[in-house]
Amino acid sequence: MTVHFIGAGPGAPDLITLRGRDLIARCPVCLYAGSLVPAALLDHCPPGARIVNSAPLTLDEIVAIMVEVHERNGEVARLHSGDLSVWSAMGEQIRRLEALGIPYDITPGVPSFAAAAAAIGTELTLPELGQSLVLTRTPGRASAMPSSESLTAFGATGATLAIHLSIHNLAQVVRDLAPLYGVDCPVAIVWRASWPDQRVVRGTLGTIEEAAVDGPERTAIILVGPVLGSRDFAESSLYAPGYDRRFRPSGADSVFIGKP
Repeated sequence: MTVHFIGAGPGAPDLITLRGRDLIARCPVCLYAGSLVPAALLDHCPPGARIVNSAPLTLDEIVAIMVEVHERNGEVARLHSGDLSVWSAMGEQIRRLEALGIPYDITPGVPSFAAAAAAIGTELTLPELGQSLVLTRTPGRASAMPSSESLTAFGATGATLAIHLSIHNLAQVVRDLAPLYGVDCPVAIVWRASWPDQRVVRGTLGTIEEAAVDGPERTAIILVGPVLGSRDFAESSLYAPGYDRRFRPSGADSVFIGKP
């Protein structure tokens, strides 16, 4: 028996991976995070599958279902929104499974920040303008932040920030970042990226609060940084004619000539 942790993607049902889809299709039990996983993904479950919305369950109740299926030598598809590597609560489930000797595997999903970047048509790393992306959040009821992980600490780097689970703290985000990035720094907020009701609001650190005043209070990513919408950046050397690289030697004296 195996518990298959599957990243369901950011919202659009067709943004799940083929592997994730196929695992859902073979598992007789599907535990899904009903608050964020689109119901259309459940159409991949096999006929007669037991489908359980984990949103109202406690961790003990979720693990109890996994144990029950394990004892019957079955398989569980455990669907989480986005990608499992960040803010998925997968870690605490894995810790329980390892203590119980129950095997598991992990299938990654399209992360929500990538869907948000696609929604605004922006690459989040641009040559000589921004080459780092910080995925972070502000403190919330479910999880506190380590003292060393603050917006001001990350903002001091000047990197592009993808701030999750923080739309309710937008005013604090602006207060923390405006002194570091400047009030003219571009900001984009994407609600429910890739869903049919996706919404995008753009502005700057000086205007975004007013622009987003009537926006939803959950399921949003705040993107901050000079790369957003910039057209004044250097081109990458990767495709430059004179750039010597293994897959396109620049001349007869290239160090890559004759190398596989």
